[in-house]
Amino acid sequence: MSVRAGVLGATGAVGQRLVQLLDPHPEFEITALTASESSAGQSYREAAKWRIDSPIPADVAEMTVTETTPEAVSDNLDIIFSSLPSGVGRDVEPAFCEAGYVVSSNSSNHRTASDIPLTVPEVNPSHLDLIEVQRDERGWDGALVKNPNCSTITMVPPLAAVEEEFGLDRVTVATLQAVSGAGYDGVSSMEIIDNAIPHIGGEENKMESESRKLLGEFDGAEVQWHDARVEASCNRIPTLDGHLENVWVDTVDETNADDIIEAMETYPSAELHSSPDDLIHVFDDAKRPQPRLDRTREDGMTVTAGGVQETDGGVQFNCLAHNTLRGAAGASVLNGELLAKQGYL
Repeated sequence: MSVRAGVLGATGAVGQRLVQLLDPHPEFEITALTASESSAGQSYREAAKWRIDSPIPADVAEMTVTETTPEAVSDNLDIIFSSLPSGVGRDVEPAFCEAGYVVSSNSSNHRTASDIPLTVPEVNPSHLDLIEVQRDERGWDGALVKNPNCSTITMVPPLAAVEEEFGLDRVTVATLQAVSGAGYDGVSSMEIIDNAIPHIGGEENKMESESRKLLGEFDGAEVQWHDARVEASCNRIPTLDGHLENVWVDTVDETNADDIIEAMETYPSAELHSSPDDLIHVFDDAKRPQPRLDRTREDGMTVTAGGVQETDGGVQFNCLAHNTLRGAAGASVLNGELLAKQGYL
């Protein structure tokens, strides 16, 4: 039997990716789509202004879009995927949870709240048990689970591999982030063409805080954040998709490039439908990974790395992930698969 799924904010860039991923999914069936009040009542085809590089799925194109309220959606839902703007999601997502819905959200609100699981299934699946704490503290029957920021999720799997074998003391990262990370209307062509923007508002703080929560330990009551020092500088560049990052790591234990590569290549994936066979692929070529060449590896769900070299305190490497697949919609779907597997739906 299919898991009945709704999508909040279904007409936006990440919402469209969610529809693209969920429509052919063997475990989920789309049964509700929501958007703003101005789009409610229209068919999804009319409301979405479809911009994904594959045709709009025929079996959802004529579905009627509803308002984004618990009262407007069907009661026949097992899970809701949210791609709402954080300012909207801050109030709307808890309202759905209070109404009994389980929400897997890509929105940035509540990611670092003490009782909200922030989860990458291949890295910290045990954090999902924070749902029991959340339900006790908030008194709702639903649940709210978050995936991290698209830049955070690019570096965390490689960092998790390093942490497991050698420990993390300090992480410094400089990002080269694609324009799709800002949404369709986020960066004007006049601003980004022949240019690079050396600041993305709020992005550094997200990377610095979310990574420490993801790499922390859940003790049954709360997540003890990892104590590594994390510093980020985030830059927007004129690529369409794929966030490339330069990462410097000071490790607790002495290591070398070969050991780091082995740790990354052998770091396990998860037994979920959307998890890639190889969570981290490491290139021998120091000029890889590159966004245009490597962002869609294993349907855009693999994190690629390269340029691994020793430093005085540890290692430096480059890593890349598709920001709207592994870093957004695909991450939410993975969390939905984990919720289903662990019996939370």
